[in-house]
Amino acid sequence: QVQLAESGGGLVQAGGSLRLSCAASGIVFDAIAVAWYRQVPGKQRESVAVITRGGSTTYGDSVKGRFTISRDNAKNTVYLQMNSLKPEDTAVYYCNTRILFQDYWGQGTQVTVVS
Repeated sequence: QVQLAESGGGLVQAGGSLRLSCAASGIVFDAIAVAWYRQVPGKQRESVAVITRGGSTTYGDSVKGRFTISRDNAKNTVYLQMNSLKPEDTAVYYCNTRILFQDYWGQGTQVTVVS
């Protein structure tokens, strides 16, 4: 059974940093790509960053240059380092993987950025 668990969210002032973690279980971790999404109530879920099984990364335009996605296959964990946070980064952040056309999501972690 594939499970994803996010952690590391919290309240931070604008300009600050947070590091989110996504721990995976029930899967051969180094064989999967993992993505971070975020969602604000009333809006569609937005893709933030993706890391492939080979370590290639892509980012949403709104976070380029500020967020960094990385993975530690030994720990079955993907990280999202978020720097220079802005109030508009406030959202619930989810990690995601897709296996054989099936999407798996974690429970989400709240990030709140105050000015």
